[in-house]
Amino acid sequence: MKTITRSVFTFALAALLATAGIALASDNGPHTTSMFQGPKANTGTAIHTVENGKSILRVSADFKVPETPAPTWRVVDSNGNVYTLDAFKIKGGEKREVVVPPYVQNIVKVQVYCAWAQVLLGEAGFSTAVR
Repeated sequence: MKTITRSVFTFALAALLATAGIALASDNGPHTTSMFQGPKANTGTAIHTVENGKSILRVSADFKVPETPAPTWRVVDSNGNVYTLDAFKIKGGEKREVVVPPYVQNIVKVQVYCAWAQVLLGEAGFSTAVR
């Protein structure tokens, strides 16, 4: 009887660990936001992935960077903290992806912010916080 109980316990533990491993692997993404909504940023979505241990955000091909002086990447975490990242417009083009710094614990919203006018141009949200 002890052997059967131990076997069942071992099987259950192995199944639990396998499930946890699958859940962690799928947490690397990709995760896609809702459509950007706002006065100037209202096309496309943001996509979150983890690559080589780095948290990366990209905008979809149909996203149009707003024609404003300083459109900037911002993210909001589940506690409401706002983190300003990089500019979308760079010398010679657009920065359509950004590496999220490790101190940002999770992301619930991606924002396009005009750093010059200090106004929110649009935002998109994830259905659950991504890490």
